[in-house]
Amino acid sequence: MESTNSMAIEQFWGTGRRKTSVARVRIIPGGEAGVTVNKKPIQDYFDRADHWQVAQRPIEHVEKGGEYAVHVNVKGGGKTGQAGAISHGLARALVKADESLKASLKKAGFLTRDSRMVERKKYGQKGARARFQFSKR
Repeated sequence: MESTNSMAIEQFWGTGRRKTSVARVRIIPGGEAGVTVNKKPIQDYFDRADHWQVAQRPIEHVEKGGEYAVHVNVKGGGKTGQAGAISHGLARALVKADESLKASLKKAGFLTRDSRMVERKKYGQKGARARFQFSKR
C-alpha cells in the first residue's frame, strides 16, 4: 500500500500553562496567517479584546504576525488564565521555530511561567485565609 502522506507539513509545538489552564499551541510557517483557538477565530473565542491581545503579544513582539498560522487547543481555568497560557505556549513554539528569537522573548518575560496559583483551603478553616468567627463567650 502506498502512503497517502506525500509531504509532511513543518510545524512547531509549544505547551503553555497559567493557573489551571493548559494550552497546546501549534504554529505552521507560511500557512494562512491568523490565530484559531479551539477551532474558532481568536476574536470569537475571547469576548474581551484585552484577552486576545495578551494571547497574541509574543508573536507581535517579534514582528512575525503574518508569517505563521497559529492553532491552539486550550482547556481549564477561565478566560484570563487561558489567554496567559496561550501567550506562554506561543512563545515556546516560536523559540522552537527560530532559536534566534529566544533572547528577545526571554527578556520580555514571555518564556517565564507565571507560577501564581489559587491557595488551597485549609482543614478546620473557612477558606485559604478566612477563619470562622471567634467567640470568646
